[in-house]
Amino acid sequence: MTTTGGFPSDLEIASGATIRPLTDIAGEAGIPLEYLELYGTGVAKVQLEAAEAMADRPRGRYVVVTAITPTPLGEGKTTTTVGLGQAFGHIGRTATIAIRQPSMGPTFGIKGGAAGGGYSQVVPMDLFNLHLTGDMHAVTAAHNLCAAMLDAHLYHGNEAGFDIHNITWRRVLDVNDRALRNITIGLGGRLDGIPRESGFDITAASEVMATLALCTSMDDLRARLGRIVLGYTSGGEPVTAEDIGAAGSMAVLLREAIKPNLMQTLEGSPALVHTGPFGNIATGNSSIVADQIGIGTSEFLLTEAGFGADMGAERFFNIKCRYSGVSPDAAVIVATVRGLKAHSGKHRIVAGRPLPPALLEANPDEVHAGGDNLRKQLENVRLHGVSPVVAVNTFPGDHEADLAAIAEIAAEYGARSARCTHFAQGGAGAAELAEAVKGCTRCRLAQGRTNAVPGEGAPDAAVMFIGEGPGYHEDQQGRPFVGAAGQLLDELIEGIGLRRQEVFIANVLKCRPPENRDPAPDEAEACRPYLDRQIDLIDPKVIVLLGRHALQAHFSDAQISRARGVPRRRDGRTFLPVYHPAAALRQLRLRDVLRSDFALIPKLLEGPAI
Repeated sequence: MTTTGGFPSDLEIASGATIRPLTDIAGEAGIPLEYLELYGTGVAKVQLEAAEAMADRPRGRYVVVTAITPTPLGEGKTTTTVGLGQAFGHIGRTATIAIRQPSMGPTFGIKGGAAGGGYSQVVPMDLFNLHLTGDMHAVTAAHNLCAAMLDAHLYHGNEAGFDIHNITWRRVLDVNDRALRNITIGLGGRLDGIPRESGFDITAASEVMATLALCTSMDDLRARLGRIVLGYTSGGEPVTAEDIGAAGSMAVLLREAIKPNLMQTLEGSPALVHTGPFGNIATGNSSIVADQIGIGTSEFLLTEAGFGADMGAERFFNIKCRYSGVSPDAAVIVATVRGLKAHSGKHRIVAGRPLPPALLEANPDEVHAGGDNLRKQLENVRLHGVSPVVAVNTFPGDHEADLAAIAEIAAEYGARSARCTHFAQGGAGAAELAEAVKGCTRCRLAQGRTNAVPGEGAPDAAVMFIGEGPGYHEDQQGRPFVGAAGQLLDELIEGIGLRRQEVFIANVLKCRPPENRDPAPDEAEACRPYLDRQIDLIDPKVIVLLGRHALQAHFSDAQISRARGVPRRRDGRTFLPVYHPAAALRQLRLRDVLRSDFALIPKLLEGPAI
């Protein structure tokens, strides 16, 4: 086999892959074969009805893969997503990945394809990157049909009243062609349309693509297409695709494209590939319908959000998850030594050109300087109530001091981190990351702005933090509560004869406002729906309300004064209200407070109602 620089090329690796029958992959994932439509041997369409047929299957843990702000070097989000999906098989777990399908613009540009890389790829790689099942072309056709109907509408009298100088709907195609970005259309004779300025965008930037990614059914797609704004009247009123009668025809052209595509990784695990909205100017996530099917196929469903956590991941949380109703259990933030050094501002990197020699030298100070970007992305993820895991995508030549610096940054924020070599070693190279993600997702997230972080050493004891910001309270040594007290929680829970998953610790903390005031009672009360949802998910025997604000989410001030430290039962659940005045806490370490209050838990099961 021909090699490049001593390592096989992506195409060489993919060409040597053993392709498993997709019927076997679908069967193992629980996808009923009657909903599978084979397109040759490399890809199959999955009918939307499969999601309803699989509704009784256990819901997998939902993990989003994002990254630091991307550099021209690329951080390896897709490769990490694929490698992590393969890695779960190496630790005895199952995983399905759900990723976007590529645009042929980047495929034939500097960036290249989007199937992953090295020994962490989706295969067949050539089919993945070139046309696939024609979904991109269907989006192109639907978009341009609407454009043609718009110009026909203008030609036949403009009944909708378009302001010809305020039409926002352009045309699209799935290649890079800068000469078509801005054009004049309608030239020629009287029968050739109304002359006006327009242009072409790339198909991945089409609103039709984003609409396809966010729809939940064919009916939903039809309705969403009708709401697309094509332009405005002279009075500033929007004119939609429904107004000119284009939405139904567009939906018909997408009747096959709405079905997700089933493929496989190099190691034979399932890969759902569907839609490809760009991450810089669109939603940057694969489709909701693919996730609706994938969530029931494996113990873990991994999906990728385009660009950095400040773009694709925020759209994932704030747009995709709100429409899908599926809440993530964890987030993986991909970081590289080279990428963080690039963010230090001390190197000029140009795509396609050799790296500056200084970038390749050991310099942990530069990693820490550029690490501000990683710190901000960790904050971004925590702001959305999700526990982050930092995937350190390592390259040959990375220095130990630089790699350690990334782990130090992750530790600053109480986040797990793991080094990955999945490009060269496939799933085995991301096994450590898979273990970290598995541990992070032991604690289900409540829907809404919550931070649920499992305690180190007590992964089944759910420790809940709810707040408007990334910070959380620390013990008297200034260490994050979860990291410092996790082992103690493990010991205390086991010491009272309960299993760890039978105890839920709710610590409701609002990050202090700028004026450093305490949270108001109504702010704590607003947390109750999230607490209740989390409690319903875990179904514990014992609920420990840690701190006054946790109590305020459930009890009145009068009840708190009577209930402090006394076991109670309410609504069929058993509570231990744990609250100590601030003056007392200043004299005690948090671990000492926990130790004394946990001694009361055996009385809980027979405590009086409150």
